[in-house]
Amino acid sequence: MTILNLYLRVLRKLGSESKLAALLVVANLALAIAQFAEPILFGRIIDLLTQAQTTSSGVNWDKLITLIGAWVGFGLFTILAAVLVALHADRLSHRRRLVVMAEYFEHVLHLPIGFHSAVHSGRLLKTMLDGSWGMAGLWLNFFRENCASFVALFVLLPMTLFLNWRLGGLLIVLVFLFGFLTVYVLRKTEGLQGSVERYNTDLAERASDALGNVPVIQSFTRIESEATAMRQISATLLMAQMPVLSWWALAAVATRASATLTLTSIFILGTWLHLRDLATIGEIVTFMSFATMLIGRLEQAVGFANWMLMLVPKLKEFFEVTDTTPTVFDKPDAVDPGRLTGEVSFDHVTFSYDNRRNAVSDVSFTVHAGETVALVGATGSGKSTTLGLLHRVFDPNEGRVVIDGVDIRDMTLSALRRNIGVVFQEPMLFARSIEENLRVGKADATQEEIETAIERAQAKDFIARQPDGLATIVGERGRSLSGGERQRVSIARALLKNPPIMIFDEATSALDATTERQLQKALEAATQGRTTFVIAHRLATIRNASRILVFDQGSIVETGTFEELVALDGKFAALARAQFMADSRPEQPKVFTDDPSG
Repeated sequence: MTILNLYLRVLRKLGSESKLAALLVVANLALAIAQFAEPILFGRIIDLLTQAQTTSSGVNWDKLITLIGAWVGFGLFTILAAVLVALHADRLSHRRRLVVMAEYFEHVLHLPIGFHSAVHSGRLLKTMLDGSWGMAGLWLNFFRENCASFVALFVLLPMTLFLNWRLGGLLIVLVFLFGFLTVYVLRKTEGLQGSVERYNTDLAERASDALGNVPVIQSFTRIESEATAMRQISATLLMAQMPVLSWWALAAVATRASATLTLTSIFILGTWLHLRDLATIGEIVTFMSFATMLIGRLEQAVGFANWMLMLVPKLKEFFEVTDTTPTVFDKPDAVDPGRLTGEVSFDHVTFSYDNRRNAVSDVSFTVHAGETVALVGATGSGKSTTLGLLHRVFDPNEGRVVIDGVDIRDMTLSALRRNIGVVFQEPMLFARSIEENLRVGKADATQEEIETAIERAQAKDFIARQPDGLATIVGERGRSLSGGERQRVSIARALLKNPPIMIFDEATSALDATTERQLQKALEAATQGRTTFVIAHRLATIRNASRILVFDQGSIVETGTFEELVALDGKFAALARAQFMADSRPEQPKVFTDDPSG
């Protein structure tokens, strides 16, 4: 994506403001014409006065007053138009910045979990802020200055040839020599600035990581090492930035030199032409004014080019994110099936993250509405991936997942996920009040529904102990709560949603043994009448499951009830022995207890 294409793409992002943008372009055109008219009229006034003096004739007052009136009129119009353009350009750029930022935010929320696993959240936040502010600055600069500058340089400057082709020709040559220098510097520094922006992103990611893990940094006495690493990144960033700054310092010096050179050249050539009756004094004054104005426009262009160069990597990164398409999306004819009953079937489902090794291989099973099914197996055996396919974190490469006889890809995503409640291993709470976190499950829940969900999740007592009860702010990621408390809020949130299908992904892993036993009873009552999937490493928590699916390397290798699988003496029995056997001697292989401590 070239700088010009990037610039045009930013202008196309004006969207619904395009009519106002068109009016501002017209206003800039009129402004540029008015600014060019002023020196011409002033030159005519000078010629009129000079002619009257040299011929000893009286001044033609009617013509003089007309010229002065037009000159003053164009000057007042320039001031008024500039104020109106600046006012509306400011408002337009800020409105569109907020719109673009909201669009980016919504787009990122739709991107798959795999994308978010690979891209740091601090990087995404920095990209959103840098990109939206960068676009706002480009819009503002375009309508305040750049549009009029483009008109002046590429439309009106060539027209100076009709006033005096000799002076006009010199002016055009000098302006374009300086423009060539600007382009040269731009090309020299474009690649260098890309490296600078990468270091800026590294800096943001490192800072975000550190600030998000302050307890770990303090506990492991890592403050000095983290601060040192930050200083090293800053030093590297500065070293990368220095060559860019040197090139632009050269461009700034050239700008000053070109201003002096242009004015001097116009004056010398104009004087020489005047002595040969090829230019009037008024024309010399006019072209001196043109030169001053155009050099000012070129200085703006250099400043803009410098700033644009800084923005290019940020804008490219912004558009790279917005150009990323979600791998999971609604089909054009997707339907909303309403509330489902919860009969789930996996029909020869295969899925791979990298198209090289299958995370799930030819998995098939059916779960009837109201059943509780547990998924067990070693880490990486495919349990979480299988249930991720159920609520369309990703779609299978082969096979299909069916609920109530309908392929879930034929349902709208919102309808599907409305029917499924998920309790993740990591509670993932918002830095908001406990009640706001609960209402994520159901925004319009009544107070009675909230109280019921809290009670079922065994969260009532600890919430009552909070200083502000349900209004207590839990801090970033819920850090003001203990691990068990966070998980109970997460479970209450899912229960409040009251979906026909529930997924518990190691939901009790952060709870102590006493709370886990209490919560187990609550969950058994809460899951009555709904289809429930449980991923668990603690096998005691799934003893009463209707069925257990044992996974190994992405496939189901055993299936049955707890007792049936123990009797089978296969992989599940081996897992059970490792956790529950009171006596590990071979002659007593099947002695179990419900107590996880064994």
